[in-house]
Amino acid sequence: MIDTARLPECPGCYLYSDDAGTIIYVGKAKNLKKRVSSYFTKKDQDAKTRSLVTRIASVDVVVTDTETEAFLLENTLIKKHQPKYNIDLKDAKRYAWIELTREEYPRLVIARRAAGDGTFFGPFVSAAERDYVLNVAKKAFHLRTCKKLPKRPCLRRHMQSCCAPCTGTVSPEEYEKNVKKAALLLGGKSHELLDELKEEMAARSSAEDFERALVLRNEIAAIGHLADRQHVERRREYDQDVIAYQVTDGKVYLTAFNVERGSLANKEEFIFEAGEDFFEEFLVQYYSDREPPQELILGRETDPAIADFLSLKKGKHVGIIVPQRGEKRQLLDLAQKNLEIAFFRDTLKGAELGTALYMARPPSVIECFDISHLSGTAMVGSMVQFRDGKPDKSNYRRFKIRTVEGIDDFASIAEVVKRRYQRLLDEHAPFPDLVIIDGGKGQLSSARGALAGLGVTSQPVIAIAKREEEVYVPDTDLPLLLDKKSIALRYIEEIRDEAHRFAIVYHRLLRKKKIIA
Repeated sequence: MIDTARLPECPGCYLYSDDAGTIIYVGKAKNLKKRVSSYFTKKDQDAKTRSLVTRIASVDVVVTDTETEAFLLENTLIKKHQPKYNIDLKDAKRYAWIELTREEYPRLVIARRAAGDGTFFGPFVSAAERDYVLNVAKKAFHLRTCKKLPKRPCLRRHMQSCCAPCTGTVSPEEYEKNVKKAALLLGGKSHELLDELKEEMAARSSAEDFERALVLRNEIAAIGHLADRQHVERRREYDQDVIAYQVTDGKVYLTAFNVERGSLANKEEFIFEAGEDFFEEFLVQYYSDREPPQELILGRETDPAIADFLSLKKGKHVGIIVPQRGEKRQLLDLAQKNLEIAFFRDTLKGAELGTALYMARPPSVIECFDISHLSGTAMVGSMVQFRDGKPDKSNYRRFKIRTVEGIDDFASIAEVVKRRYQRLLDEHAPFPDLVIIDGGKGQLSSARGALAGLGVTSQPVIAIAKREEEVYVPDTDLPLLLDKKSIALRYIEEIRDEAHRFAIVYHRLLRKKKIIA
């Protein structure tokens, strides 16, 4: 037991060491004595803290004048000692950057790291979005892509997607203007760039330089379309960070949005162990190697000293906002939604589907049936099972149709459904939370009839028709109206497509065996 009686009641940092003298945790405190004592007196600690306490052999403290100084010192000590029990901020993903090279005629290229003497933009969350932005910038401003200037124009020149500095048709000054425009676009200043280009286009038109005005019009159209693709597009003269997190099973799942001048520039995701004051510790570590924004949007209040720490780090005031409504609340909700999709997508799919189908609880185990045939021959059925949002291939089943002659999807569905659930009844095995049938109202009625013949009347069953992706539920003539882009409908489609794939694979296998025989 650590003797805390002689610890000072003032701000500072405390350092826990193990039996070998290795520093295993660094923390800060407004009152060192109270903070350190709490580790050994609190009874409702999380697992990480309990494990830490069992390994503490000694404690050392460094006194500071203010709590803000303690934050600064804590950050320095963590970076120096890298203690085992402090959170390890390893970014969950690595994103590519766009580099504007430092050459006589600069190029735009993809860079895996922001290292070198070029100018870097990013990192980009989506590779597809990064490539789109890169292509727009190249084509709109006709920048070269070749690593080495050729002696004669290439195909891109003939396609009018490169101004061909290799031929001398563009002056270094004119090329530099295009480079600066591309930098404005990549730097998130699309509105400023559009205003500048519109003014130049109007001037060219007035001077009857219609060829140049047409080029500018095309540039404006490309940049305008790119701006429309931004997920967060708001006019701001300052940068913001938006941070949302969720604690589940002793772990913190956190998403940080970096919003530069109103446009979402970056998203980062982190996972780390939940511990005492984990959120404040995260903020200190996160901003240790980067400049804080002018405004920080959070989902909860923080220690007031955090704002002082960030302001001192930035060199001017940093505002911390906990919005309850309005545009900033929408930003926070967007960050939370992205967090759920990134870390809890599989769970979210079931929850959204349960809500869409008005089920009492989200479906965890879902089974889906499909029938496949070729002109009425080699009729087969498939059943796939999804568990907690993921395929459970150990519970996939395939069926040869035994009792149906010719083409009869209704009777075939009835047969495979009856065989599947007769077996579960015989084995006293649990039924799924939801059954999906590939088909429309007819197939749904056939499946329900087969279940009723087994005495099963309360099993939830739906059907999805391929042509219009309409979802049918029992006891109603009209399909259920689900948003085409909703997570619920996409989950149903994902399961249905997997059942269809599995049926086709089995069907092809049987045909191959027949040909060989």
